[in-house]
Amino acid sequence: MFSIYILTHNEEIDIADCIESALPSGDVVVVDSFSRDRTVEIANRYPVRVIQHEFESHGKQRTWMLQSVPTKHDWVYILEADERMTPELFQECLDIVQRPEHDGYYVAERVMFMGQWIRRSTQYPRYQLRLFRKDKVWFTDYGHTEREVVNGSTGFIKETYPHYTCGKGMSRWIEKHNLYSTNEAIETIRQLDAGSVNWKELFLGQSEVERRRALKDLSLRLPFRPLIRFVYMYFILGGLLDGRAGFTWCVLQAFYEYLILLKVWEMKHMPIASPQLNPSPLQEASPEAPASL
Repeated sequence: MFSIYILTHNEEIDIADCIESALPSGDVVVVDSFSRDRTVEIANRYPVRVIQHEFESHGKQRTWMLQSVPTKHDWVYILEADERMTPELFQECLDIVQRPEHDGYYVAERVMFMGQWIRRSTQYPRYQLRLFRKDKVWFTDYGHTEREVVNGSTGFIKETYPHYTCGKGMSRWIEKHNLYSTNEAIETIRQLDAGSVNWKELFLGQSEVERRRALKDLSLRLPFRPLIRFVYMYFILGGLLDGRAGFTWCVLQAFYEYLILLKVWEMKHMPIASPQLNPSPLQEASPEAPASL
C-alpha cells in the first residue's frame, strides 16, 4: 500500500471530492497552509490526518512535508486539492509499489477546463512526479512552482489523473497567475543571466521531462513569446480542435506569458519595487501554468 498527501490552501470547493478519491489508500494526510476558508473544517469530517504548516515556497513546503510528517507507508503519492485519484490509477500505483522497478514515477495529467478535457493545447501528456519512495525525493523551487530531485531511477505510469483547473472561476485563475507571474519573472531573469539551452536534452533527452525542461530554457530566449506560445498551442498542438475551451485556454496562456514579460521589464527598470520570490501560499501547481511553450 502507499500513503497519500494532499496539499491545500483555501480549497473548500475541491477538498471533499479530492479526499474521497484518496480514501482507498487508508492513510491520507492533508497538509494545509493555514487556509482562511472551510478547508480544514471539511477535511476533519473524514478519517484523515490534518497538519498545518506555514507556507514558505512550493519546494520547501513539499520537502518539509516529506521529512516531518510521518506516514504509514514508505511509498507516497502527492495530490493537489483540484486533482483526483481515479480507481484505475490507484490500482496501477498499488501494483507498482508491490513490485517496484524504480524509486519514483511520473503521472500524466488530464486538464479539465470549461467542462471538458483539453487534450491538445495542454501539451498532453504533461508529466508530474507523483508516486515515489518517501526517502528518495525532495523538492527545490523553480519559478512559481517546484522541481523534484530524485535520488534514484524514475519511470512512468500509464494511467492519468484529472486536474480540474479553474474550478474556482476565472477571477481566481487571474488572481493566481498574477502572483505566479512574479515568480516566473524572477526565474526568467535568473535563467537568462546564468543558464543556457541544453541542446542535447532538447533533441535527444531520454524522457519527456528532460526534453520539456530544455524547451523551457529555449522558450525564455525567444522573441514575441506570447504570440509564439499562442500559435504553438492553438495551431501546432491543435488547440483549435478543442473548441471554445481550447481557444480560451490558449488565450489565457498567452496572456500569462505576456504578464511575465511585463514583470521582467518592470523588475529591470524599477528594481526597487521588485517583490521577493514566492509571495503567496497558493498551492495550485504547475499544471495551470505549463512549464514550456
